[in-house]
Amino acid sequence: MIEVKIPPSEKIVLKYLCLDLNGTLSFDRAIIEGVPERLDRLKDLLDIRVITGDTFGNAADLLKTLPVSISITAASHQGQAKLDLVEKLGAGNTVSLGNGHNDRLMLERSALSIAVIGREGAAGSALRAARISVFSILDGLDLLLYPDRIKATLRD
Repeated sequence: MIEVKIPPSEKIVLKYLCLDLNGTLSFDRAIIEGVPERLDRLKDLLDIRVITGDTFGNAADLLKTLPVSISITAASHQGQAKLDLVEKLGAGNTVSLGNGHNDRLMLERSALSIAVIGREGAAGSALRAARISVFSILDGLDLLLYPDRIKATLRD
């Protein structure tokens, strides 16, 4: 669990981390360097879930050594499937990271949402739905490892 106190009076208690795969955790069909180490540090703090449409058919192979649970969605309605997972887990205790248009609903609904611009870019709808935007997945995961950074960004 990660607790973030955002002045003046907001408190977020995070139990779940929902992550998009392509463009967020991976780029050009490979996990981004530095991601495994950060997820390993977060695994005792958060229940980590990756939800993906598995566009390239390699999700299971890419994620097999990472401390995550994988949910593969149908090719259509991925945005709704991601939202459904967040709601099932409990949106009020979930942080979501993503970069695509199909991530916008989970970003919009999660207690804390982080849009990852990354080398693939980010959909404008994902950026509008997120509370925080970062330039890389490493920056986004580091926010969770060092939650005072979240407080500094979101305080009033």
